[in-house]
Amino acid sequence: MGTEASNTGFRFVHTMLRVKDIDASVDFYTNILGMKVIRRRDDDIGKYTNVFLGYGPESEVAALELTYNWGQTEGYDHGTGFGHIALQVPDVYEAARSLEAAGAEFTRPAGPIKSTGRIIAFVKDPDGYKIELVEPRD
Repeated sequence: MGTEASNTGFRFVHTMLRVKDIDASVDFYTNILGMKVIRRRDDDIGKYTNVFLGYGPESEVAALELTYNWGQTEGYDHGTGFGHIALQVPDVYEAARSLEAAGAEFTRPAGPIKSTGRIIAFVKDPDGYKIELVEPRD
């Protein structure tokens, strides 16, 4: 049905989550999940802060963008379309033990998926966003 669009040069850059407490969120993603702050921008005109975090240089890996709208005191509605973000870890059980000891709250403990046997776990961030822990696929 026509010509396909060219995707040459496309790269997944980041995913953005709105947060109500930028400091609590940055603390969670850096001190509990081990991400590094790549860059931060405070916009006095737009009255918001963006913090980009990740596990490597932004030019090489996708980042997580946290956006704090100044003065936001209520949590955001996550809607029914958003599910979770996923982090690959070497060993889900070990990662879950370590994260739990650091104070992370789990919505699903580490264990196998009934249909596939793949080991996963779900932890939540300070705003209630779910983060799936998964091991590399064979």
